[in-house]
Amino acid sequence: MSKTVLIVEDDAPNRKLFRDVLQANGYVTEEAPDGKQAIDLARRRRYDLILMDIQLPGASGVETMRSLRAAAETRAVPVVALTGFALPSDRARFLREGFDNCLTKPVDLDEFLQVVARYVADCRAADAGEPQARAPGVS
Repeated sequence: MSKTVLIVEDDAPNRKLFRDVLQANGYVTEEAPDGKQAIDLARRRRYDLILMDIQLPGASGVETMRSLRAAAETRAVPVVALTGFALPSDRARFLREGFDNCLTKPVDLDEFLQVVARYVADCRAADAGEPQARAPGVS
């Protein structure tokens, strides 16, 4: 079964980079340039992971993640924040807000792929009825 990742990013070059890296590593991707479209897509399709930019036009990434967490059909989907905010306090704030993890842009591609693989594997384990180990961050 394909591993499907929703990329929520308003910057087209960043979207392309994430898409190309993920597709080159065997993932199926879909894209949304804003939170509204992300919510619409997530309600219609089951994703293994959502990568969410923090600064989006309209509703922010934080507001969009809250909407996803509030809906029964999207509540359990892991959401990883993608942000240009690099301070440790920013990362801690996004994790407190409810993101499963946080990656700082520009992303380290090795770390990016490790994080994606971890959450997709956790999602697959949950689908198979195995215990789900959700780590809050990557060291």
